[in-house]
Amino acid sequence: MAIDPALMETLNLRRQEALDGGGKDRLQKRHEQGKLSARERLAGFFDEGIFIEFGMHAHHSCTNFGLEKRKMPGDGVVCATGVVDGRPVAAFAQDFTVGGGAVGAIHAKKICDLLDFAIKAGMPVVGINDSGGARIQEGIEALSGYGQIFFRNVLASGVIPQISIIAGPCAGGAAYSPALTDFIIMTRGNANMFICGPDVIRAATGQTASLDQFASADAHAQVSGNIHLIAEDDTHAIALCKRLLDHLPSNNLSDPIHRMNEQIEMVEDPQMHEIIPADQKAPLDMQQVIARVMDSGTWFEIMPDYAPNILVGFARLEGLVIGIVANQPTVKAGCIDIDASDKAARFIRVCNIYSIPILSMVDVPGFMPGLAQERGGIIRHGAKMLFAWASSTVPKITLICRKAYGGAYLAMCPTDLGADFVFAWPTAEIAVMGAQGAMKVLYKKELEEALDPKNLELELRHAYSEKFSSPYQAASNGLITDVIDPAVTRSTLALAFRGIMNKRESRPPKKHGNIPL
Repeated sequence: MAIDPALMETLNLRRQEALDGGGKDRLQKRHEQGKLSARERLAGFFDEGIFIEFGMHAHHSCTNFGLEKRKMPGDGVVCATGVVDGRPVAAFAQDFTVGGGAVGAIHAKKICDLLDFAIKAGMPVVGINDSGGARIQEGIEALSGYGQIFFRNVLASGVIPQISIIAGPCAGGAAYSPALTDFIIMTRGNANMFICGPDVIRAATGQTASLDQFASADAHAQVSGNIHLIAEDDTHAIALCKRLLDHLPSNNLSDPIHRMNEQIEMVEDPQMHEIIPADQKAPLDMQQVIARVMDSGTWFEIMPDYAPNILVGFARLEGLVIGIVANQPTVKAGCIDIDASDKAARFIRVCNIYSIPILSMVDVPGFMPGLAQERGGIIRHGAKMLFAWASSTVPKITLICRKAYGGAYLAMCPTDLGADFVFAWPTAEIAVMGAQGAMKVLYKKELEEALDPKNLELELRHAYSEKFSSPYQAASNGLITDVIDPAVTRSTLALAFRGIMNKRESRPPKKHGNIPL
């Protein structure tokens, strides 16, 4: 007996209703705005555009304010699992064409069910946020839904990678779910994210501010540091998301996606000498060093517009996925300030969660001086870096290129903070402070009484540098693995990382440490 055609007709009608979302007119309007629909976003994300949908026929049960008369296909969110670059990934996309993508009880339940499934299956989760916020008609039920999503974001944290794409409005409590995930990508122009909008700010404080000042992708990338990457449009955001996933494991029990070369090329790169300024006071561009040391074209910088005095990102070294934390002397002389501390500490912890080995590249004169830094809590923020390095158990290698002074030397992971290898160039200077500053402390009286203080200062500075600033004193005390020719940096690091990939390190049992937040 064949299946009843009426049943199939009903199924097809219901499926088509869900696929149409808020209707063809609303879909057309989105396309005119340069936006994709929720399903188009997922189709562009998953291989071949194929995915299994969770809760296609879900629908709200609210009867308040006439909502019982409104149809909301899928309750405003599309949840799915599929394959991305050959491995399983879960994703959801809020559908702004259906009730403005507002979150109600069923909407939240679908997202929670997807997160539960992803945790159980050990697969990454990507959330595409495009929502008007909580569904007002559902009141406390909508707020409860948000709370349930937040709870699962925290359960999944450190277990599976979570990536958020902000591709439309993301206001109020809705912003906290992305904030609990590992990475946030935001589209420029079509998206905004904020807790209080301009009207609320004006009513509460009297201040007048436009969304561009605090809610745009540029504001979050450059000023607040709330997001990690800016995308030009939906397609670019999906491409950035895929690139991120390419560096991350499926879960905390898996390894990153290494593509190791069978044999390490032990070759010299004499051009490394050319990018190191002869004048120690001239800044070294660490971007150039990274480009020469890592596999060509693999450097993927994270948060490039925020605290640019420190660089963080992913790259490959002879095919091995590496996390990089590097001072950037071309910005603020490479000093570590409050924002740089937060940026680096967060990235170090992400690498440690997902078993990504870390390379620290050092050229730092110290922590940033200033009243604003001291009053802003540079002690607390700087301690985050120390905590992150000392608590991480992944392979850690430090390369001291030039200056490594004072507490900032410790904040860049020397042997004492758990580095497995510490290499230094002959240009490295490791000391409590620079020679010029040290002279004023150590020989203040002698310089005041000298007939030729300038000449005496030169002699004393040279003597101090020879004794305390060169890498050889640290090497003689066993604090440096080796002083190397810059030309062999790439091959030396590749060999060292390859040899320590099976590192195992145990720590005292505890719930968790108390990071100075």
